[in-house]
Amino acid sequence: RCQRWVENCRRADLEDKTPDQLNKHYRLCAKHFETSMICRSSPYRTVLRDNAVPTIFDLTSHLNNPHSRHRKRIKELSEDEIRTLKQQKIDEAFEREQATQELNESNEQNTVSEEGGEEQEEEAVPLTLEERENKDYLKSLFEILILMGKQNIPLDGHNVDELPEGIFTSDNFQALLEYRINAGDEVLRKRFEMTAVNLEYCSKTQQKQMLEICESCVREETLREVRDSHFFSIVTDEVVDIAGEEHLPVLVRFVDDSHNLREEFIGFLPYEADPEILAVKFHTTITEKWGLNMEYCRGQAYIVSSGFASKMKVVATRLLEKYPQAVYTLCSSCALNVWLAKSVPVVGVSIALGTIEEVCCLFNQSPQLLVELDNTISVLFQNNKEKGNELKEICRSQWTGRHDAFEVLVDLMQALVLCLDAVSSDSSVRWNNFIAGRAFVLSSALTDFDFIVTIVILKNVLSFTRAFGKNLQGQTSDVFFAASSLTAVLHSLNEVMENIEVYHEFWFEEATNLATKLDVQIKLPGKFRRARQGNLDSEVTSENYYKEILSVPTVEHIIQELKDIFSEQHLKALKCLSLVPSVMGQLKFNTSEEHHADMYKNDLPNPDTLSAELHCWRIKWKHRGKDIELPATIYEALHLPDIKFFPNVYALLKVLCILPVMKVENEKYEIGRKRLKAYLKNTLTEQRSSNLALLNINFDIKHDLDLMVDTYIKLYPDKVEFQEDFIPSNNSEVAEDA
Repeated sequence: RCQRWVENCRRADLEDKTPDQLNKHYRLCAKHFETSMICRSSPYRTVLRDNAVPTIFDLTSHLNNPHSRHRKRIKELSEDEIRTLKQQKIDEAFEREQATQELNESNEQNTVSEEGGEEQEEEAVPLTLEERENKDYLKSLFEILILMGKQNIPLDGHNVDELPEGIFTSDNFQALLEYRINAGDEVLRKRFEMTAVNLEYCSKTQQKQMLEICESCVREETLREVRDSHFFSIVTDEVVDIAGEEHLPVLVRFVDDSHNLREEFIGFLPYEADPEILAVKFHTTITEKWGLNMEYCRGQAYIVSSGFASKMKVVATRLLEKYPQAVYTLCSSCALNVWLAKSVPVVGVSIALGTIEEVCCLFNQSPQLLVELDNTISVLFQNNKEKGNELKEICRSQWTGRHDAFEVLVDLMQALVLCLDAVSSDSSVRWNNFIAGRAFVLSSALTDFDFIVTIVILKNVLSFTRAFGKNLQGQTSDVFFAASSLTAVLHSLNEVMENIEVYHEFWFEEATNLATKLDVQIKLPGKFRRARQGNLDSEVTSENYYKEILSVPTVEHIIQELKDIFSEQHLKALKCLSLVPSVMGQLKFNTSEEHHADMYKNDLPNPDTLSAELHCWRIKWKHRGKDIELPATIYEALHLPDIKFFPNVYALLKVLCILPVMKVENEKYEIGRKRLKAYLKNTLTEQRSSNLALLNINFDIKHDLDLMVDTYIKLYPDKVEFQEDFIPSNNSEVAEDA
């Protein structure tokens, strides 16, 4: 980009400079850039957009200015060259045309700070030598912290409890700082050359303060893009343990300047047991701390672990009360059946789901265990090798997240139990004590009749929503037609509820048959029998018990959850997917988006012309050329070269695209969730840090060290003195000299 600037500025004397040299030693005045190319989200400096190119030059003023003779002569542009530059500016600024008038007016009210290499402000107060050295010192510290975050290096090194008394060992931060000094960093060497060797160069408090600034600055880069995009959706993942405290990972969905749907991780939110307090803190963090305007939020989704669903539903309800257009939806990365099962408010279901995850985790940790399971499957399915091979393939994937997870589990039950029994009873040294012990515990859990009847009932109840849920994660046309099939799904479940005695009888019979195959005794749960203390009513049978405690509440809950998650607003939004040309084609171009799009009327640039524009949109695709294929996804439609001629359609597609139920078409823009999972998998619980996690997950986001340093100096002016940077370490006495 710097090289393009040099060409535009016609600075032949700089053409041989490398991009790094240009970026480090030269600056261009802000007045050479269009206002729309400048972002003023930072209170400290002018920040340019990624695609900013200087286009404003007065290349003749120097001829009449006697004081400018010492400057390089600039070639006067011809009219053709000026016209070419203007056209280039128009083409490259297309993405910015969609920014709202509100944002543009806000930008125009702010004045651009004109700092630069050629025409530096005369009023700027030069830094003293001490101030410059202090800034360089802080910049070195920030560079180390950013490196540790990107490389996922924990701040702490050896645990103090592990070391003999009186022994000083540097933590990871100080070790890297010392290494940098030894490698020739003069700024740090001057600071610490006369410091005692048993002193910490940077206190834990200062490290935490600097990390918070790093986190805030890196997050702000993403949030700036979200604000430019205007509309966004909020998604949370399962509650995770960060250094002993529960946190909610928060991700944001938006369409960037290049029309790509992105899902980015923006931080952790401390989890609260009280749902009302959680709802307040959730809203406060997003709006006040992170600076997002929830008026532009168009979707919210929560992927939850068992037991947390009801609390997150309270959060969703409270946000909907304040922001009715923040539609509560399913998340595309979670199968509907898995999400429904996790939300069932029955303790037995939560326990069963936890057991399933532990079984899957154990086999995925040990390739030898998978081989043992393969051999067991081969023996059991020797008369149906095709089915056996299919199950073997499934076992090597994260099958607990599949739409048909419970069908798979029922098919695998006998193989899993036989395999775990063989491992736990093996007297050889083939399996270590941990695996053998876990195998014994999990085998006992799988052969509990309460577990068996739970998974069989879940399998049967969720069979009514399996196809519907699969379509929701399919192509755009599948999602559109799935919205129309919800009525039939609810009708089937209501019919089950009306005849629950009959259905439960069949389900319970299937569970008893499976228990018999596994040689499991059919009985009431021990906790129920112990609670009755011998006063067991002879009329309470296992079948009736599980009907009342499991079948009835499960079916009732799933019916209600489907109604809540697929509200009228949500269904109207999904009906707007008929805007996608391939869906239009399947409907023979006989669509009526105007009625469903009414909920987004205030989001359109020209709502009065919507009807006429939609008519032109339909005609365009109905009478297309024979060799032109209909775009099949929102992603393809947003990248059409002439989409700018349909501003209302473009705005509608952008809003529909960010709904959490819509999948991210291009996988490279869904890296936020994948990196989050990788960080949690690769980092020990006690070494996790919410600050370092954000730096690690967003390692490719650019960072401004000068901004970090300026922010630190502004927030902590009393802590920039040299003496306050050192504290005795490990309670040792300070050495008199180095």
